[in-house]
Amino acid sequence: MSAEVVGRVVSLHRYPVKSMGGERLEAARITARGMEGDRTGALVDRETGRVVSAKRPRMWGAVYALSASFERENGAASIRVRFEDGTTLSSVRRKGLEARLSALLGREVAFATEAVGRATCEYHWPDMEGLVQDGRTYRDEITEWELPPGTFFDSSGLHALTTASLDHLRELAPGSDFDVGRFRPNLVIEPVAGARGFVENDWVGGTLEIGRARLQVTKPCMRCVMVTLPLGDLPKDPRVLRAAFDHNDGNVGVKCEVAGPGAVRVGDEVRLG
Repeated sequence: MSAEVVGRVVSLHRYPVKSMGGERLEAARITARGMEGDRTGALVDRETGRVVSAKRPRMWGAVYALSASFERENGAASIRVRFEDGTTLSSVRRKGLEARLSALLGREVAFATEAVGRATCEYHWPDMEGLVQDGRTYRDEITEWELPPGTFFDSSGLHALTTASLDHLRELAPGSDFDVGRFRPNLVIEPVAGARGFVENDWVGGTLEIGRARLQVTKPCMRCVMVTLPLGDLPKDPRVLRAAFDHNDGNVGVKCEVAGPGAVRVGDEVRLG
């Protein structure tokens, strides 16, 4: 049975440094690990050894206001971090970058481009009723979790999101701004005409064929406190997370693993097999 056309790619995004803003692309290379350049770097708290994540915003929220870009020249990869004042510093000059970041955060951090062993992060569950994961209710707690070995991903290597889900959330909670930037997807997909609601929930267990790449859809994407944080002109809005839990068990979008590497482009047809 041939794969069914379920939509087309309308934007591509990567985030070279964990918890920082990223860059929008017209084309990307999907490797066995994920999108080339995505979560290639991360900050590490020198005192605790934990990977820095804006999921604990009171400690690390300033990281979320920064952005990063990935560059490859003559086979060598580097990352440029852009600060709020417009200054950019390269990972090639790591000591200077680390000093600027440490001063900003008020804690000594290292800039890492390789995850050693099982890295860990912390997550703050906000003071909100009904936040349930794996049968347990959390409220105003700090929890710790392990990242996949050798990576700076929270779990899966790719995140896909449909415009239908964002449109549906806007209908359900019209007082909030469900800008795509809040959700940090790698692939934004416009589904076929007539598809409404959280359509990508039905893709779990299937394989997406996009350009020359094949992606195994593994599970819905559980959202966290980061979707509520101020971002550019977007205000802090706890109702964004509330809407996800009230209407889709806390999920918006789906997580994917690479079944077949290849190039993808904006405009590519998306097939589900």
